[in-house]
Amino acid sequence: MSLTATCSRSVMFIRRNTFYLRRTGLPFSTNVSPADKARAGSHKRWTRRQRKSAWTDGLSWEERLADAVTPLWRLSYEEQLELKQNNQQKILSELSGSLSADLRGVDGNPKTVGLYVGTGRQGNIVCVNADHLLNMPEKHKLVARCYQDFIRLSSLDPCLLFHTGGHWREITVRTNAQGHTMAIVYFHPQKLTAEEVAVHKEELVEYFTRGPGSACQLDSLFFQESTMTRCTHEESPYQLLHGQPHIYEEVLGFKFRISADAFFQVNQAAAQVLYNTVRDLCVPVTEEGASQSKTRGTLLDVCCGTGAIGIIASPRVDRVIGIELVEQAVRDATHNAALNNVENCEFLPGKAEVVLPALMTQLSFGAGVLTAVVNPSRAGLHPRVVRALRKQAAIHRLVYVSCKPDGEAMRNFRELCCAPDQEKKLAGQAFSPTLAVPVDMFPHTPHCELLLLFER
Repeated sequence: MSLTATCSRSVMFIRRNTFYLRRTGLPFSTNVSPADKARAGSHKRWTRRQRKSAWTDGLSWEERLADAVTPLWRLSYEEQLELKQNNQQKILSELSGSLSADLRGVDGNPKTVGLYVGTGRQGNIVCVNADHLLNMPEKHKLVARCYQDFIRLSSLDPCLLFHTGGHWREITVRTNAQGHTMAIVYFHPQKLTAEEVAVHKEELVEYFTRGPGSACQLDSLFFQESTMTRCTHEESPYQLLHGQPHIYEEVLGFKFRISADAFFQVNQAAAQVLYNTVRDLCVPVTEEGASQSKTRGTLLDVCCGTGAIGIIASPRVDRVIGIELVEQAVRDATHNAALNNVENCEFLPGKAEVVLPALMTQLSFGAGVLTAVVNPSRAGLHPRVVRALRKQAAIHRLVYVSCKPDGEAMRNFRELCCAPDQEKKLAGQAFSPTLAVPVDMFPHTPHCELLLLFER
């Protein structure tokens, strides 16, 4: 089951290797105190114990799940920020230096909705209800409980491992700041006929609209039949069983339509800070409020999703060109631009590594000032995208938004900053990282969204 995170209004950022907590404006020291080391060491020791343990540590199942999903929940929020400060500093230092198991619930019931704890290697995977987790909105917990009740009433088995059969899979829950709720149920048809599947879809609608699940007050109920772990709307359509086809979210005065398979930041309050910071990094403003660039030029938004960054930044540039793989997200982005009366945005569907190199050839003629922002998945940018960005001499400013900067993104960082390398086909002048801004999108976890500004 996939659930979103709660909101947090506190963020931190770095300027010239000094961390600041935006809430207080007080600088953190970059030196690590003995207390910090003790906390970090304790966290590492706990992690090692967790990996080795076969659930002989005396913890309750709820504590184990909280430790797995929100590892920092035992720390105060100030302590969490200190730990994240040190983690981000290590990441920046590195840049500068450069299943096969019986899946059941705790009570033995395979029809349990929650999150998995354990590993396939140890053979101790169990599903634990998430009602106690700090980063789960109450509405999401309610939908999860109701979905569990529904599948326990259903005559169909859950689909835990595809090859063992079963049908009911995950549920994804989305909510916006107004409390509107979208639920997406994923279903493996196995050998059921279309008519047989239709019967169970009707039961699902009945339960959530007129049965006990009506307490969830769902604004949208979607259903996707799929024989794959994940697939797009084009591969297997999201079927609207009840309610509205979209929910809407407002960020920094702009309204955005969100479809079932489109990406949008789950932490609405922190998203305000994230997008505002990205906008300022892409197109800084003077004290008078005017763009610093005499020619405002074009903003190239790679992996643009539903168009949030480009649309929010659109008043400061002459033109926005977005590139996005998910076709439904491109349709949402185009709709969102029209919804906000933004006329200088264009969104292109396709793989960035295919679309961008050809687009760069067009932009080489009279594009003026080019600024790029990239917001890829954890897999990072395709090498062709990095090559195209480096090769385009008109790009003097590039903002990289990473949800996992210590993963594949680090390879991107190094390739953007290294000397020209003929073997890797890296031409053009190298970028230099000049500013790092971590935003705490995920309280109670070790993760941060890291914004890196590269200039040349």
